[in-house]
Amino acid sequence: MASWINRNRVRVGLAVVAPFAVAATLAPVRARIEIVDVALLLVVVVVAVAALGSRLAGYLAALSAGAWFNYFFIAPYEQFLIADRSGAQGFVLLMIVGAAVTELAVWGRRQQDVASREAGYLAGIHAAAASGATGGGSRQELIRQVASDLVEALHLQTARYQSGVAGLGDPARLQRDGQIMWKDVRWDVDHDGLPTDTDIELLVEHGGRLHGRYLLRAAPHTAVSLSERRVALTLADQVGAALG
Repeated sequence: MASWINRNRVRVGLAVVAPFAVAATLAPVRARIEIVDVALLLVVVVVAVAALGSRLAGYLAALSAGAWFNYFFIAPYEQFLIADRSGAQGFVLLMIVGAAVTELAVWGRRQQDVASREAGYLAGIHAAAASGATGGGSRQELIRQVASDLVEALHLQTARYQSGVAGLGDPARLQRDGQIMWKDVRWDVDHDGLPTDTDIELLVEHGGRLHGRYLLRAAPHTAVSLSERRVALTLADQVGAALG
């Protein structure tokens, strides 16, 4: 937590300081540089800050870039005052472009994070499949490894395996289609996140035979996508195949 707070402070600091540093450096030569080139350089700074993955930092960088662009490059110089329409248009356009590139950078970072997580999930699935196919490692090692993979894939508090039982304790159940049923009612995962008032049962089966179940305990306000739930089902299937 402390590490995250420190990183966020660095991002916010860069968002405020970096546009000022670039604008102040270029100000002495503003008579010899095109104002459009200055605006583009400031947009590059906003993109660089936003690429760190923080929407707040990106918007602060856009605001800082617009303010210092106005201060150093729009007459009257070195005042936070816009005297004509063209100056106002330049300031507004810089803000709009800065906000737009921030959203694109944040979206790109999220897509990169999703791709990285999915690659990790696939690696876990392949490892489980290889263990089941080759007999490498013990079954207990595989069960423990998949429990760890389930915690990561579904952002859980815990995942524990129980052999040879199903339905005991009336838990919610993760169905084969990726939906969650609890007390004969489909749980709205997209709206409510994973249920936290009960364990979630994930059956481990193979060839129509029940081997056991994973009991999953979700953290509060945990949202998981359908694809992540299907990854969990695939992991359980690999354990079922190994046990079968």
